[in-house]
Amino acid sequence: MEKYIDLHTHSVKSDGSMEPEDVVREAKKAGLAAIALSDHDNVEGVARAMAEGEKIGVEVVPAIELSAVSKTETHILGYYIDINNKNLLDTLESVKTVRERRQEETCRKLRDLGFDVTMEEARELAGSTILCRAHFARLMVNKGQVGSVKEAFDKYLSNGRPAYSSIQALSDVEAVELIKNAGGLSFVAHLNQTHLTDDELRVFLSGLKEHGLDGVEGYYTEYTEDMHTRYMELAKELDLQISGGTDFHGAMKPHISIGRGTGNLRIPYSVLENIKAYKAKKGLND
Repeated sequence: MEKYIDLHTHSVKSDGSMEPEDVVREAKKAGLAAIALSDHDNVEGVARAMAEGEKIGVEVVPAIELSAVSKTETHILGYYIDINNKNLLDTLESVKTVRERRQEETCRKLRDLGFDVTMEEARELAGSTILCRAHFARLMVNKGQVGSVKEAFDKYLSNGRPAYSSIQALSDVEAVELIKNAGGLSFVAHLNQTHLTDDELRVFLSGLKEHGLDGVEGYYTEYTEDMHTRYMELAKELDLQISGGTDFHGAMKPHISIGRGTGNLRIPYSVLENIKAYKAKKGLND
């Protein structure tokens, strides 16, 4: 029987709604064989998720999603990272400070647009040390200012929208190198959100590959069939590995189900098997 996975999920340690253990339990309930907990710019929930995975029989890949400075919007997923790597942890402390400045700018822009939101309200809603755009989106929903988190992103918070902040701590190259130095593999997430043409994306990915990029997210909840086909072909052309995930956030993005995303998305376990084979070929240890 075919096994399925989800290599892009979030917990309350960034902008998800579930505790790390609950994300793993949700995966088990959905019949998934493996997940990656890939919270934004921190690894605080990974050990807990892995422990729960061992207990209930779900394979948990230690992961992270790093935000990076770029002409558009770039997120780099890191898989099989050493979550105790000192350089990684020290860098993430610096990243946290810059993230705070980013969210302050987002808050200011929202207020300038007439939205009655505050940093204190967003922090209270987040309940974690990492504040994200999704917390402002949820706050706006709770206050009746928008109809959904998706609407908040589509109209105000996504790249190119009026409340978007481009402040980031790491360049795309620095993100790839940070993951590499922590013993992990790096993959560019949700290629559609870079808003690059196929030719621009080819140049961008080729450049990052020279710095150690390992792959791209070939399966993603927002991809159309055409996008999926084009990105898979581009990965093959550039000899890049493929990952896949839904970007599950629980109640923060209720339209996305773990392992399913939206529509009929399913990510076969063979995707993870190929990543593991590639990792072994590179001589990386678990």
